[in-house]
Amino acid sequence: MFSRSALSRGAQLAARRQGCSQLAQRRAYAAAASSAPSALTYDTTEVAGVKVATRDSHGPTTKLAIVAKAGTRYQPVPGLTIGLEEFAFKNTEKRSALRLVREAELLGGRLLAYHTREALVIEASFLREDIPYFTELLAEVISETKYTTFEYHEEVERVLKVKQAKLANDVSALALDSVHSVAFHRGLGASLYPTSSTPLKNLNEHTIAAYASAAYTKPNIALIGDGATTTALHKWTEQFFKNVPASKPKNIEFYTKPTEYYGGETRISHTGGNSLVIAFPGSSFNAFKPEIAVLAALLGGQPNVKWSPGFTLLSKAAASNGVVASGTNLAYSDAGLLAIQITGAAESVHKAGAEAVKALKGIAEGTTSKEDLTKAIAKAKFDALEGSQSGVSTLLSAGSGIIHTGKPFQIAETVQSINGVTADKIKATAKSLIDGKASVAAVGDLNALPFAEELGLKV
Repeated sequence: MFSRSALSRGAQLAARRQGCSQLAQRRAYAAAASSAPSALTYDTTEVAGVKVATRDSHGPTTKLAIVAKAGTRYQPVPGLTIGLEEFAFKNTEKRSALRLVREAELLGGRLLAYHTREALVIEASFLREDIPYFTELLAEVISETKYTTFEYHEEVERVLKVKQAKLANDVSALALDSVHSVAFHRGLGASLYPTSSTPLKNLNEHTIAAYASAAYTKPNIALIGDGATTTALHKWTEQFFKNVPASKPKNIEFYTKPTEYYGGETRISHTGGNSLVIAFPGSSFNAFKPEIAVLAALLGGQPNVKWSPGFTLLSKAAASNGVVASGTNLAYSDAGLLAIQITGAAESVHKAGAEAVKALKGIAEGTTSKEDLTKAIAKAKFDALEGSQSGVSTLLSAGSGIIHTGKPFQIAETVQSINGVTADKIKATAKSLIDGKASVAAVGDLNALPFAEELGLKV
């Protein structure tokens, strides 16, 4: 038998060995992290007149997306962007919608179409070896879709009405939409989905087809590949995208005025809940402000550790008032919104909103501790890096960067700039926001929800 002392010595030796192993692992992770930015960087070029960005994670699957400069900010009349989104993967000149879906399913692929305020995204996820088929499919969707009358009435119009009804009952989405409207007016202020009161008399299969002829042109799109080799994607792009139109028709005009921030206040009575959004000018793709990213992380909202309120200012306010709160920078090509959103019971939203503004004023006065700033910087870097690995967000940000600024939004540059944020920079940024004009949207019980002036904000 082994003595207890022998077992103890063995346990200590095992612990030391495990410690050495863990140290070696940490060094390996550190080395991997130091080289990670290169793995997160897109290689960009132009193939057959199309802007193409590629990065290869050497995994077994691939994501491929067409990002078109055709979001709601650019549509000349409401509904055109969502019309393109809903017509994606319907009947084309070569394939019926049924055949298209069956073929994608047989290959284990997943098809997706969605839009933002600036971009329309047509995306496919699939096994790595099937890149020829899905590259051809995406090219076919943007250049050979049939915009038929029966599909418009049976599919597009029906889905649009469903989404209108969903938006009308979602107080959080209504508040976020409304704050964009008061912040930017037209362009970025356009609703993500036409509201039920928006006239859609000019929306039909013909106007959607005309918008497609302008949106799906080589200068207006980018092809983004994540998990594909540069050689493979360039080869198939050359073959399948050569017939995509090189210019848009002269009779189709986009809304292209530069974004201007206005600020203001809007209040919407609603019986389905309560939501308050307080927003300020934020960071854009074209002019990234690392201080805004760190400030958003410092405001936070959702705790990172289960059963803990978290260190962020909004998470503490949310925990004490029983509401859901978040602080986020919404970045666009030439503007951004640092948005604080609070949802819950009206009285609790009022209290949490007051605490959020008080917290922001405290940051402007320099009350942020060194420890909290360190945590916020780390969280901002983590959020940026995690987002770059999630697939959807990185395809969108890379594509949006290319079609708006000529280059993808590179995560390595973002992380490096976040490292340079100091307490003085955070203080100065917060002060400039508080001293400037806010954008405030309140949706719900207006008798209890606060006015901007009651929160100490200028609008």
